[in-house]
Amino acid sequence: MLRNIPPVISPCLMKIIMEMGHNDYIVLADANYPAVAGAQRLVRLDGVPVDTLLDALLQFFPLDNFVTNPVTLMKPRPDEPTPEIWSNFERILKERDFCKAFKEFHLIERFDFYDYAKKAYAIVQTGTTARYANIGIQKGVI
Repeated sequence: MLRNIPPVISPCLMKIIMEMGHNDYIVLADANYPAVAGAQRLVRLDGVPVDTLLDALLQFFPLDNFVTNPVTLMKPRPDEPTPEIWSNFERILKERDFCKAFKEFHLIERFDFYDYAKKAYAIVQTGTTARYANIGIQKGVI
């Protein structure tokens, strides 16, 4: 056991985020996301809400402040409202982003997001059932 590691971060996930380098990114996906079909590395955390995981990761994970938008979301269809979970994401990012790299979300269309996620260092599938609760975060330097 280690001290001060949030219990939602599994040993496998800790290994992955430690292996990642500057400019690598990870996708935290909701329960509906087709992660198995496109993940280079897949971690399943079915009992963990995506916003809880984001909060835990950002205690250790520096966002990339060398790019304009280190945080990417899947854009809803034009006839759909802004997902409520995004306000949680924004609050967590503003509280935990010690590099102050987060300015705004980078939004990409659904199928473009699938392509983006296929290139991610890893996809972590959570138990969140909210729609559009997928978030990519790009790793920076300390």
